[in-house]
Amino acid sequence: MSKVKYYYDPDTLSYRKIEPKKSKKYRNLFFFIVGAALFGLIGLIVLLNTNLLNTPKELSLDREVRNYELQFEILTKKMEQMEQVLANIEDRDNNIYRLYFEANPIPEEQRKAGFGGVNRYKSLEGFNNSQIITNATQRLDIIQKQMVIQSKSLDEIAKLAEEKEKLLASIPAIQPVRNEDLTRMASGYGWRSDPFTKARKMHWGMDFTAPRGVPIYATGDGTVKRADNRSSGYGKHIRVDHGYGYMSLYAHLSKYNVTKGQKVKRGDLIGFVGNTGRSEAPHLHYEVFKDEERINPINFYYGSLTAEEFENMLKFANQENQSLD
Repeated sequence: MSKVKYYYDPDTLSYRKIEPKKSKKYRNLFFFIVGAALFGLIGLIVLLNTNLLNTPKELSLDREVRNYELQFEILTKKMEQMEQVLANIEDRDNNIYRLYFEANPIPEEQRKAGFGGVNRYKSLEGFNNSQIITNATQRLDIIQKQMVIQSKSLDEIAKLAEEKEKLLASIPAIQPVRNEDLTRMASGYGWRSDPFTKARKMHWGMDFTAPRGVPIYATGDGTVKRADNRSSGYGKHIRVDHGYGYMSLYAHLSKYNVTKGQKVKRGDLIGFVGNTGRSEAPHLHYEVFKDEERINPINFYYGSLTAEEFENMLKFANQENQSLD
């Protein structure tokens, strides 16, 4: 109940009731309403920023959001670990694997390239955390692309390794006649005296003197292209195509142990020493071809000779003596 105020009227010598003005009433009412509204607004703001008015559903959503934030932090750390591991693999791929197999390194800009053209992440825009989500999605896409590139690179390396293994097995890398079966190293590659005409001419292979019937072995993996006596001067001879431009020839044989088209492995018995064709004595005449050009066979014996044996062979092979064919 509002207080009633009075004033003393000297004319009537009595107290009169003070009647408030209507404008003042309205002003007071206005200030009261405005003050109440401001107080209510401040109270509402405070309440909205606390958990006092949250419903169970809102509390559950809040916990879910916090869980998502935690999972996102874990995902970010995992992406960082993946990027580190992938960077290590890429470094080894470029500087070890591809270098060893003589393959060109994959350029960094190709590995790290993004995605041009249309905006792939437009559907992620317009949310509260759009930038964070977009950045994470973009990182994952780049990691996925890098993994695809690296996977293809490792496939290529595996293929190169297989080819390298085949190449090493195919190169004619051993002596065609065992040292214990040799009588001597008769003649090497180079200018020699012809046994029949005594004229100086080029000797395109190496002559291994050995008794008739001594085994002859394939010097590398390959396919028998010829096993006949239809080549002038060579008599019974065998030609093995090793692939990669290499071919080996074995001449003056007494008999064959292979046929045309047969696959052979390094060390397989392919024939026997003889004295057929243009030959002065039982021996094996051995030649090596690379891209259809004759090359010195002595450079290919790393697979069967010790350093001392190779040095002795080199000394005899370089002597400009008489060949046996």
